[in-house]
Amino acid sequence: MPDWSTHLLQLLALPEFGLSTVFVVSFVSATLLPLGSEPAVFGLIKLNPELFWPTILVATAGNTLGGAVSWLMGLGTHKAVDRARGSHVDVRALAWLERFGPKACLLAWLPVVGDPLCAVAGWMKFPFWPCLAYMAIGKFARYLTMTAVLLWFFPGVLTP
Repeated sequence: MPDWSTHLLQLLALPEFGLSTVFVVSFVSATLLPLGSEPAVFGLIKLNPELFWPTILVATAGNTLGGAVSWLMGLGTHKAVDRARGSHVDVRALAWLERFGPKACLLAWLPVVGDPLCAVAGWMKFPFWPCLAYMAIGKFARYLTMTAVLLWFFPGVLTP
């Protein structure tokens, strides 16, 4: 495990930095990521009963701010849809996606646009399994190509 990730995990470890852990977990659990904050809150309070109210307040603040981020994401999506309905360029992009359907997910490997492309494919109700298959093919091709190019440029790095 890289040193930075070990340091981050130690920084967020209960109970030494428990309130920061509760804040981060509560924040993330209020976004679209599947995570529950209750075990972190309960664990910190169980380990440090004197932190009952600070833990409750920090969890409330983190979860509220995470909810605000989710709301802003929803607003942004709504505004993007409104713009797409009024802009010929955006309408052309949606028409392009409709024309190619799940095959457009082959481009999921692209930086910046790949992840939103997957989200838009879901928003447009493209069939899940074909989209998943095309995403996997595109991402596999990216990793294969990237690795081959890196091995070509740095031939002796990976050999013992």
